[in-house]
Order: sequence, then C-alpha cells, then structure tokens
Amino acid sequence: QVQLVESGGGLAQPGGSLRLSCAASGYFFRIASMGWYRQTPGKQRELVASITAGGNANYDNSVKGRFTISIDNAKYMAYLQMNILKPEDTAVYYCNADLYATMYSPSSDNFWGQGTQVTVSS
Repeated sequence: QVQLVESGGGLAQPGGSLRLSCAASGYFFRIASMGWYRQTPGKQRELVASITAGGNANYDNSVKGRFTISIDNAKYMAYLQMNILKPEDTAVYYCNADLYATMYSPSSDNFWGQGTQVTVSS
C-alpha cells in the first residue's frame, strides 16, 4: 500500500517562506511525477506545481517566481519551497503522485496525501 505523507505546513507571515515535503512510501517501482495541489473551503482543488521524475516542472501562474518544486527520486521525496508568501496562498496543500507499481506496469497509478495546512497571516 502506498502512502504519501506531507510535512512542513504551518503559519507564516506575508513575505515569509515555508518548505513543504512529501514522502512516498510503500510498494511501488518508481515515480512518474509528483505535484502539489491546494484547496480552500468551497473551492475546487487546484494544481500549484508539478514535476516529472526527469525534473520538468510546471507551475500555476499565481506562484511562478515565488514557489519552486523539486524531486528526489532516490529518496522518493518531493518538495515545495514557497517564498514571498501571500495571504491568498492560505490553503490545505496536498501532495499528489503518479507511481509505477512495477517495472512492467504500462501506466502509473495516482495517489494523494492527507494534506497540510498553510496559513499566511500577520
């Protein structure tokens, strides 16, 4: 069974920084891609950033230049460095991963973490 566990959320002041981590564990062969989504009450979950195992990153326009996603394939970890935080970044942040179950798997399976709260407030 695969688990994604997020850490690093909390309270930050506007203009401050936080770093989120996501650890993938359990039975799988390798990472296809990982990403971070966020959700606020009453709104749909939205993509913040994603990255392939090869390191190709994609960002929502609202975080470009402020957030950086990275991946460590050897440790099965993904990170989201969040700088110049704004109150509108306040949300529950979810880790998402596409993982290949075995070396023969024709496609990847998708998994979600439980989420970590990020609050930006003075």
